[in-house]
Amino acid sequence: MRVFRYGDDVNTDLLFPGKYTYKASTPEEILPHLLEDLDPDFARTVRPGDLLLAGRNFGCGSSREQPVVGLRAAGIAAVVAKSFARIFYRAAINQGLVLVECPEAVDAFREGDAVLLDPSAGTIVVGDREFRFPKLPPEILAIRDAGGLLPWTRHALRRAGGQA
Repeated sequence: MRVFRYGDDVNTDLLFPGKYTYKASTPEEILPHLLEDLDPDFARTVRPGDLLLAGRNFGCGSSREQPVVGLRAAGIAAVVAKSFARIFYRAAINQGLVLVECPEAVDAFREGDAVLLDPSAGTIVVGDREFRFPKLPPEILAIRDAGGLLPWTRHALRRAGGQA
């Protein structure tokens, strides 16, 4: 797992440039433009299982879905930040992207540190230090495992004998 680290106030335009909002809607169209104005190498170098560390107010800005869809499609295991913008946080749940608020872990990270994250246990190990955060509820983990809220809802309806 590689770690990409960014600062405070990374807004949705930095995550996915607004000029593509009406030109890109599928993961395949979104992926090449992820973070292109913040980290031009990101889309080319990101791999499934990688992790983002960020400062305060990650995901501030508009309520566009493309940044979250793109991060999920890129295979980002989680975003660990000091804090998140509320609307981005909700969009991440909807898309099954794990977000963890743990300022201490973000501050502790040094380039080259190994990072191990266990959202169900509420732990993150950075280098040789372990940090705790509130465990993610089983419902949010189930949405992640299903690939997002829509697939989770379809599955729940089928289990209940309804239409999907």
